[in-house]
Amino acid sequence: MLTHESSRSLAFFCFVVWLSILPAACTAQASDQAAIPPLPAFPVDPASSIAIHREVLPQLPFSVVGPRGAILGQQDGTFEVWLFPWKILSGMRITVDMQDYAVPIDVNQHAAGISVQPDATTITYSHANFTIRQTMIASKTDADTSGAMVFFQFEAIRPMTVTFSFHADMQRMWPAESDDRPSPEWVKTGNDSGFYMLHLNFPDHAAALAIPDAQSGILPPYQERAAVWPLQFVLHYDPRSDRDRIYPLLMAFANSQAAATKDALNVRLQQMDVQAQSTFDANRNYYRSFLLSHTSIETPDRQLNDAFSWAETAIDQLRVESPIGSNQQALTAGFVGSGDAARPGFGWFFGRDALWSLYAINSYGDFSTARQEIQFLLDHQRADGKIMHEWSQTASLVDWASLPYQWAAADSTPLLAMAVNDYLRISGDQQFVTSIWSNLQRAWTFETSHDSDGDGIYDNSEGSGWVESWVPSMPHQEVYLAALDEQASLAFANLARSTGHTDLASAAQQRADHVAATIESEYYLPSSQNYAFSWNSEGQRDSTETIFPAVAWWDGDWQLAHPETMMQHWAAAAISTDWGTRDLSDRTSFYDPISYHQGSVWPLFTGWVSVAEYRAGHPLSAYAHLMQNANLTWTQDPGDVTELLSGQFNQVLGRSTAHQLWSSAMVISPILRGMFGLEWDAANHTLTVTPTLPAAWDHAVIHRLPFGGGTLDLTFRRENGELVVECSNPAIHVVSRTPGARMKEGALHVPLPAVEAATAAEPPEFGAETRQLKVLSDEVHDRSLVLHLAAPGGTTQTLSVRENITLPHLAAQEAQLGQADSGMRSLTVQFPPAPGYTEKTVTLTW
Repeated sequence: MLTHESSRSLAFFCFVVWLSILPAACTAQASDQAAIPPLPAFPVDPASSIAIHREVLPQLPFSVVGPRGAILGQQDGTFEVWLFPWKILSGMRITVDMQDYAVPIDVNQHAAGISVQPDATTITYSHANFTIRQTMIASKTDADTSGAMVFFQFEAIRPMTVTFSFHADMQRMWPAESDDRPSPEWVKTGNDSGFYMLHLNFPDHAAALAIPDAQSGILPPYQERAAVWPLQFVLHYDPRSDRDRIYPLLMAFANSQAAATKDALNVRLQQMDVQAQSTFDANRNYYRSFLLSHTSIETPDRQLNDAFSWAETAIDQLRVESPIGSNQQALTAGFVGSGDAARPGFGWFFGRDALWSLYAINSYGDFSTARQEIQFLLDHQRADGKIMHEWSQTASLVDWASLPYQWAAADSTPLLAMAVNDYLRISGDQQFVTSIWSNLQRAWTFETSHDSDGDGIYDNSEGSGWVESWVPSMPHQEVYLAALDEQASLAFANLARSTGHTDLASAAQQRADHVAATIESEYYLPSSQNYAFSWNSEGQRDSTETIFPAVAWWDGDWQLAHPETMMQHWAAAAISTDWGTRDLSDRTSFYDPISYHQGSVWPLFTGWVSVAEYRAGHPLSAYAHLMQNANLTWTQDPGDVTELLSGQFNQVLGRSTAHQLWSSAMVISPILRGMFGLEWDAANHTLTVTPTLPAAWDHAVIHRLPFGGGTLDLTFRRENGELVVECSNPAIHVVSRTPGARMKEGALHVPLPAVEAATAAEPPEFGAETRQLKVLSDEVHDRSLVLHLAAPGGTTQTLSVRENITLPHLAAQEAQLGQADSGMRSLTVQFPPAPGYTEKTVTLTW
């Protein structure tokens, strides 16, 4: 097997992958000829609406993740491979020795370009003598295929010897124990070809690795002194005979003694070789279908449109099969390379991470994933009703209950009711809610019976609320957890009503009212017009200024009573960097910009704040925060949003998980629930639309928005001082919270203010400190717009202004208005010299 002749079956695969970028006319011409055309720049799928092509940044990561495996690496092309839950190999590198060119070439130092699409990632190596392309996939479809595959294609001037060097790991994911280092064996299969078999101490686990026609490299005999050597595949490539070939790296894992034999693994590798074409095609077709069947947005900002779609695919890629031996899939928290450890980021299952992310998943219509995730969490629900915090991919192989992780956090339990209620509102799937009612009731009983101080609010006695460390000590009850408790009460009331449990619904509603009133009495600080971070039973408050009260606006059914001063503080540079929000002010005594909980920037926080700002009437700061998350799509792992960044400089933390679940979710939720102002009520056939689109936009479309058992399109256009919203389904009752909104001729007409302001949303340079303009508040009155701004002293800042109606007497105080251009006018503001940020109020009157 795996000989030159057998891998000829991949020639057509080579043709399809690399030809797909060519124009249609070129494709038709080439398909009539036997010769393979020159390699294009990147293997672009012309049917894919999103792709990222750029020069590599060698120090930055990439991730290729699927339900059964992952390839995690750096953009210089080095990588590790996981066939879940095992790390099979790491440190893959390539060297080339070219005929009549007496210098060995480190190929990874010549990594030139990276191309990322939802279905595949390609690294292109460029040298004057050759081009090598390394395309990596993690199969989404056929469970019988490998969890991950790598395809190599070469183009060269002269014959060359290509050496692939790597470290054989065979290490289980944390925290399960693994055997000693594997013992590699080269199994010959004819014509000097063969495969590596990686043995462990016991015969029930083994792996097999092969590249067609490759020979073994360093393989020290048993007589040799013990030393660490890489394993190697050595491949001889001749451009005259081999240019039309693809060389796959095939990887198989055996999890039983019967499967861990040479013959059985040989057959598995043969099957993978034959199925390589169909595996690649199936992966590509999966993501084509995925993008075409879920929500997309069409706005004047093409990059924002792409960020939305990338967020959907980034979330979907994190669905992994679990537990061991089951085909059930659940959401993992995120991935990044593990180095010499066994923890690939947070590549296992987290309750609260998934539940926060279900809001995005529900809103783009992936109801099957939502149901699977909810069922997975309920399958791991504790007998007393508590919802798990985390579950490792190898939890079933250890005494997981004796470790402190499964029940470490308290917030997953209230988040369950919230996320299920959100699913019900959008899908209208009362049957599913009824089927899990007993689980929901047990979770509700747990939440309402764990109030250690008697104030009627679920507290941290059953695990951490949000923070896992705090100064000077851990809190007793956080405003974060209290706000979730209030919204969970409202959510459970709706779930109970929908399933006919009217008494429980009434009790839950009363509890929500009580919790809301208690939060105001216990947490509001009249002296600072802010809300405390935490409260304890002795009435002591931790007045640290944080963003955690933002979660009070998440479900849209409730809000805190005194938000104005707090939100102005969130918008200011003390909390808002130019790349996202810190969790606390940089003026806090224990602020540490590279800590986990005391000053770093999380896209999760930024998303919470953005949604809260939109719903509380602070759209300019909300838009800035929305765009900060969207811009992170291109910052580190292309197409994915990272876990956390420094609170001082625009740079990710070294330990940040680069492909993080809820970070990508926080691109979607601020767009749909914040900027477009969507609220679903499928049971009553009502969709609430309260949009606050950027002033520079004259149109937008939401395609395939889920509603009940189907989808609809929403179109938005400016017309005569109004935003006209049209719904493709006339049976849906479309309403708005905007005062004065009305239905007219089958469309919702939303009044626009006479004047709107807009700010730029440019990402800061890498390593920059915060220095962009901050809009602390924007107040619209009958004949004026008041902007409270902040910027570094001595700088000149420019905004834009749109007149939605003709205003011949529009004037600006403390700023200079420019001439109209395409419906927009510039607004230039000069800030007086001062150290740090200084504030200025600009008033537009008409």
